[in-house]
Amino acid sequence: QVQLVESGGGLVQPGGSLRLSCVASGSIFSISTMGWYRQAPGKQRELVAQVTRGGTTNYVDSVKGRFTISRDNAKNTVYLQMNSLKPEDTAVYYCNPVPIIRAFWGPGTQVTVSS
Repeated sequence: QVQLVESGGGLVQPGGSLRLSCVASGSIFSISTMGWYRQAPGKQRELVAQVTRGGTTNYVDSVKGRFTISRDNAKNTVYLQMNSLKPEDTAVYYCNPVPIIRAFWGPGTQVTVSS
């Protein structure tokens, strides 16, 4: 069973950047689509970006043009480059396949955007 561990979060000022990483304990090559999700306080978890095995990406409208998702199958790692961060991007960020595999949820990484 694959275990996913997210890292790279932190406190950043509005307009700043962060790069999140998600390392899998096993191979993700066989997983067609990987995604980054986020959950803000009091809100449901939402899918913000996804990438196929071949590198095709898709984003929720609120992050288009600011976030970039990528994956390195050889390193079993998925990345999320976040630029021009806004306070409304504050959330715990998780990676997981699309569609979700409940057993794969990791601890997440906290992103806080505040001045």
